[in-house]
Amino acid sequence: MRAVPQFGERRAGRTYADRPAAFGILERDERIAVVRIAKPDGATWIDLPGGGVDPGETPEEGVVREYGEEAGLKVMVRESFALADQFFVNTDGEAWNNRSAFFVLDLVAPDAGLKVEEDHTLDWLSPPEAIASLRHDSHAWAVAAWMRR
Repeated sequence: MRAVPQFGERRAGRTYADRPAAFGILERDERIAVVRIAKPDGATWIDLPGGGVDPGETPEEGVVREYGEEAGLKVMVRESFALADQFFVNTDGEAWNNRSAFFVLDLVAPDAGLKVEEDHTLDWLSPPEAIASLRHDSHAWAVAAWMRR
């Protein structure tokens, strides 16, 4: 059994709750899907589409739902390819350890009706651009692992 890599720093004095999460890599024309997240302070984060897995949901169901909500894309899971954990503190001050599954996805169809996260904008980056730009080290690591498959 392989060890799951842990990314991010555990800040002293904080308790990090484990959070199941799922993220996906969707390729089109040698670029991969990312979402740009506009923050109220003017900052922009770049993430792989995905997020927390809801109670009663499988990671596969979670990544499909999150792709719709964040990117307005209907996708299907082709395969699981990596696991990684990431300590982080969200904008609400909640400390999480994302226990993430990463999937390779196929596009079914664009579906703007699925999109609910107005601060998320779909973009397409080359894998090296994504690695350099992604907010979470676990996401950059997953893109590199996907490239080396």
